Amino acid sequence: MNNYAVFLRGINVGGISIKMADLTSALKDYPFAKVKTLLASGNVVLQSELSAKDVKAQFEKCLRETFGYDAWVVVLTAARVAELVDACPYPADDKTTHSYITLASDAAMLDELFQAGEALDGVEQVRLGPEASAWLAPAGGTLDSPLSKLSAKPRYKASTTTRNLRTLIKVRDAAGAL
Repeated sequence: MNNYAVFLRGINVGGISIKMADLTSALKDYPFAKVKTLLASGNVVLQSELSAKDVKAQFEKCLRETFGYDAWVVVLTAARVAELVDACPYPADDKTTHSYITLASDAAMLDELFQAGEALDGVEQVRLGPEASAWLAPAGGTLDSPLSKLSAKPRYKASTTTRNLRTLIKVRDAAGAL
């Protein structure tokens, strides 16, 4: 069995509301074990014998069939989540900035997003690997930050999602404890 973290894009915002208990219940019909949801914001840890690619396909199928919306997820092994947390050069707790990691299921889209971010004034970001980049936003101004506005564009919806570094630490710990 492999331990995975699954990051859902766009739930409990924009009219798509899913109760985590309902999600956990729906996933019982799929080849997953030890399913746990975290923080009611689209973070799930689970075990499966499937590959990450197949976990993604099955998870998205569950969301589409059960909850009736175009669902996208990013799936990473627990070990990879731990590597990304360790590789992030930004602090998890700082009073003036918040550290974020954008995760992607499509490296080319993350390449595009990262390059577009490089062209923006005031953006501090670093690439962590083919599926992740880290960036900073001013405390209290995340949604107004240039990179946040850029990554919210519909073009990136199907392949990227962003989490606060503190959230990723919680996901890392939960996935590692399965």
